[in-house]
Amino acid sequence: MSILDTIQQCVIDGDAPQTKALVQQALDQNTAPASILRDALIPAMAEVGKRFEAGEYFVPEMLIAARAMKEGLAILKPKLLEAKVQPLGKFVVGTVKGDLHDIGKNLVAMMIEGAGFEVVDLGTDVAPDKFVAAVREQRPTIVGMSALLTTTMPGMKTTIDALKAAGMREQVKVMVGGAPVTEKFAAEIGADAFAPDASSAATRARAFAAPSA
Repeated sequence: MSILDTIQQCVIDGDAPQTKALVQQALDQNTAPASILRDALIPAMAEVGKRFEAGEYFVPEMLIAARAMKEGLAILKPKLLEAKVQPLGKFVVGTVKGDLHDIGKNLVAMMIEGAGFEVVDLGTDVAPDKFVAAVREQRPTIVGMSALLTTTMPGMKTTIDALKAAGMREQVKVMVGGAPVTEKFAAEIGADAFAPDASSAATRARAFAAPSA
């Protein structure tokens, strides 16, 4: 088994210390940073997503795998920047105004980062104008909004309306999710995509980033 295969397995198993050590070892052996990302970390998180969708993995397994990926990525990031490796795109994410829940949003952020995106996490209780400012400053490919309360769900529409008012709605794809959010609600408020979980969020993000045929 190559070192890249071993790194991949360590992420799938959620072994953060070993992932970190092996990423460093691979770099010390002059393995290209882009290869570690594309041939080990990204495929590992894709496999974790597949296992989640198949009912073999649950949220705790996804979390520990995502944390292992983040440990490896922390070592890798400076080298990726040095090598000028471009991310798939930029993903701005936040929980909407009035909502302080962040576990789902954090997991989405980690899975999207594991898919090869640069993630800008705005945190919780994010007002529409803060989303608008982030789109203006960061120029992301996708904006992700999360809500866990039915009372905060309208904040998603308010944010989309604020992006329209600022003339920036056409510049980004908007993805929404969270326990009470549905495909129907996403369509009603004019979102581009609904993701019921972190794994599908990563899949949809990759689809948005792929050049159209």
